[in-house]
Amino acid sequence: MAGTFLGGLGLFLLAVSMISDGLKIAAGGALRDLLARFTSTPLRGVLSGIAVTGIVQSSSAVTVATIGFVNAGLMTLAQSLGVVYGANIGTTMTGWLVAAVGFSVNLEALALPLIGVGMLARLLGAQRRFGAMGEALAGFGLFFIGVDVLREAFEGLAADVDVGGFAPAGILGVPLYVGVGFLMTLLTQSSSAAIAITLTAANGGVLGIEAAAAMVIGANVGTTSTAAFAVIGATANARRVAAAHVVFNVLTGSVALLLLPGLLWLVRVGGTWLGVAESPAPTLALFHTTFNVLGLLLMWPLTGRLASFLSARFTTEAEALALPRYLDRNVMSTPALAIDALSRELARCAELTRTVVRTAINVEGPPGRSVASQRSAALGLIENIESFITQLETSRMTQDVVASIPVALRVTNYLEEVNQLARELDEHRDDIDAVMRPAVYQNVADFQAAVVQQIDSADPAREDFDTADLQARYAVLQRTWHDLKTQLLNAAARHELPMAHLNSALDGLRGCLKMAEQLTKVAERLHTLAPAEDPADSPAPPAGDGMVRT
Repeated sequence: MAGTFLGGLGLFLLAVSMISDGLKIAAGGALRDLLARFTSTPLRGVLSGIAVTGIVQSSSAVTVATIGFVNAGLMTLAQSLGVVYGANIGTTMTGWLVAAVGFSVNLEALALPLIGVGMLARLLGAQRRFGAMGEALAGFGLFFIGVDVLREAFEGLAADVDVGGFAPAGILGVPLYVGVGFLMTLLTQSSSAAIAITLTAANGGVLGIEAAAAMVIGANVGTTSTAAFAVIGATANARRVAAAHVVFNVLTGSVALLLLPGLLWLVRVGGTWLGVAESPAPTLALFHTTFNVLGLLLMWPLTGRLASFLSARFTTEAEALALPRYLDRNVMSTPALAIDALSRELARCAELTRTVVRTAINVEGPPGRSVASQRSAALGLIENIESFITQLETSRMTQDVVASIPVALRVTNYLEEVNQLARELDEHRDDIDAVMRPAVYQNVADFQAAVVQQIDSADPAREDFDTADLQARYAVLQRTWHDLKTQLLNAAARHELPMAHLNSALDGLRGCLKMAEQLTKVAERLHTLAPAEDPADSPAPPAGDGMVRT
């Protein structure tokens, strides 16, 4: 009996995996596009979550995809909550499938042809969507056989064991079965498997309806373990979406547990109307759907508050650095204060960007910070600064203050480009290392050191800052670059350097020069943007970029 049970469970888990993988591959980008396009409102997010989860038979896959969209900026946290709600309703489709087909159809007559046709399609179209669809079809066949094997195991158990002892006993009975459902989902990492086991056990007479309902609640809560495991060490957005999943399922399960007698009565009434009240499996499937819909109705008014609450949690160091220190709504009402605060925030962003460049070139930086996290913080701060600028009311500003806004926007454009170049430098690093042979090593190292020295000098807060001196330094850096480029090309012509890496290495080193150029421009404009004690003493903005093009 134990072997039959384990075999049925194994077939079921294999079937769910084949169905999910096959349908995801067969659908291609359609499911991704569905989630990306049809989540503009919370209601659409719920409907998309229901539809996609019902198709791929995996709420975990939908949750992981949702996390990816939030990280990519294609979906807000509030929109993702709707998808999470919908995924929990969509996952109840498994129970309906088991109830509708698993106990009322000749499974061998249905399942074996599905497996045969599906695997034939899989073999004939191994690298095409046709083959993936065949894999999903064979998965459905295995699904039904797995349910049938589980049914045989539980019918044998009911015949050999006094099933009356399985009824909840006292106040601890229902929580015990909730724990069993949770543990089954935790061990199998599939709420679908736990639901199928519960439905077959109830249909075989092993479990009473109350005990089975409690196990369904436990399985519904247990499915959050997959998301919890998936986000260990993941991004803040990933942890927020997983936390929303946990909050929804735990709240839904708690309410269902508190209202269990009333919900079962309601489900029996609905089952009588649908003509399935005498069958445990459809009754439990209806119960599963009912309390998830109830959870949606309870959480719907709280979605905005939940999104705000989660946004303030799991904050990473990069997100903390990206938060403005000087910009807020209070300074907007006073234009002079707004420009002063904007100048200070831009200076802070420039310093953060200079740190990004130092780290990217030297492959070192502040302890515990990677170049990626620093760059993410800088880009986030740039986005917040640009948002502040767009909210300024230029109609209430003086002409001098209005004229400073384009300067500030140009600075943000330069800083954004520098961070992009720093990211591209990572892609060229291996090629730069490949051409740093003894003959050119020192010259490459000297050039990179000169770039770092230039960006260190491009700080208007330095006591020795001088725009003319900064321009002179950059002119020397340009000549150093041209001499280095000539040396690298000559060395490659003499076959002293690997040609396969040369072009990429030159692009990376040219990017270093470009970063120095843009940060030099930033320093010049920040110097003009900084507030002066006497407006008459403020230097005029430069007429042009003031840089020699390379």
